[in-house]
Amino acid sequence: MARIATFLISAMAILAAAIQVPGTLAVDYTVTNTAAGTPGGERFTADIGVDYTLQTLSSATAIIWQLFQEDNSPADRKDVQKVSVFVDDMDGVAYTVNDEIHVSARYIQGYSSGDVKTEITGVLYHEMTHVWQWNGNGQAPGGLIEGIADYIRLKAGLAPGHWVGPGQGDRWDQGYDVTARFLDYCDSLRTGFVAELNKKMRDGYDNNYFVELLGKSVDDLFTDYKAKYNSN
Repeated sequence: MARIATFLISAMAILAAAIQVPGTLAVDYTVTNTAAGTPGGERFTADIGVDYTLQTLSSATAIIWQLFQEDNSPADRKDVQKVSVFVDDMDGVAYTVNDEIHVSARYIQGYSSGDVKTEITGVLYHEMTHVWQWNGNGQAPGGLIEGIADYIRLKAGLAPGHWVGPGQGDRWDQGYDVTARFLDYCDSLRTGFVAELNKKMRDGYDNNYFVELLGKSVDDLFTDYKAKYNSN
């Protein structure tokens, strides 16, 4: 009986977490805690919660559309009607496949570098960017894709303290925080650069997009960026 009762409680926890509500921007969001019976799943429920996650997904979408200059141009956006988040008992931090985001309950459980709610908010902004960004039909460098996602996190004020500072890194397409900082520099040269770059990546990718938008090759821009901050 105890095993049956435990199964029923776990199933109820999953169902209770799988709440679907209309997004404020005509997108539906669901959150399912499949790890409800694990320490990480329990910490998610206690410190983050389904309602907060749903609100974060909606807020992230609004900010992403704004930064991509798509808030008033639906034709420029990906056609995504629903985004589903799963808190899973898995290694790593998070990953996104199409319109599904998977977050690691183990990461939530082990996170001790600050407020876990703020950290997961930043993770969700990063992963939601993957839902909405264009990737050049798979031709864009992976480091650029990850860098744009962290650029959104940066502009939303959710960059964690362990990120590299401006001017650091070895390659422009190193990815994540390194590329995010570089893209922020590029955007300072031409307001809306990242939005325009994203639009160009709808159908393909070419490094020459940087020349078209900023008048210099991406390698020359990275050299200028490094020189600005006197970073080796």
